[in-house]
Amino acid sequence: MSGTLNKVMLIGHLGDEVKMHHFEGGGCIGRFPIATNDSYTNKQTGERVVNTDWHNIVVRNKAAEICEKYLSKGDKVYVEGRLKNRQWQGEDGNTRYSTEIQVTDFTFLSTKKESQANAAAGNTNTAAHTTTNHQTAQPVQQSQQQTPQTTQVEEDDDLPF
Repeated sequence: MSGTLNKVMLIGHLGDEVKMHHFEGGGCIGRFPIATNDSYTNKQTGERVVNTDWHNIVVRNKAAEICEKYLSKGDKVYVEGRLKNRQWQGEDGNTRYSTEIQVTDFTFLSTKKESQANAAAGNTNTAAHTTTNHQTAQPVQQSQQQTPQTTQVEEDDDLPF
């Protein structure tokens, strides 16, 4: 195979608020960590074991502004992007390394409050509230998703879907 692929897809919870950095030219970068969990049952003890991995997420320009506005710690989000390794000199003179996910697409899945309410109600279904495709987004009103309006046309419609 002659081509290469660098693609990452994650669904996880924000571990902190979005940290913004603005540049002189008007651009900006938003950074935040996402936690993903892997769980299994230990066959020897029968206990449930949960391993958490942390991922450094980087969003740019308009997408960063949208994330800063709508995301907060604990929110569940889907991100898609590519891995990028960085290297720099720390204040102590040592070389530091970091692996980041540079986001190209993302979807807000639920807020922390919704996740807690769903867990309390025993409901595992969550709805997407905001979707972006290459740094564009339009918020979806929560009331529209929970209480769809029925019109006369829909009631008389004989389509099977």
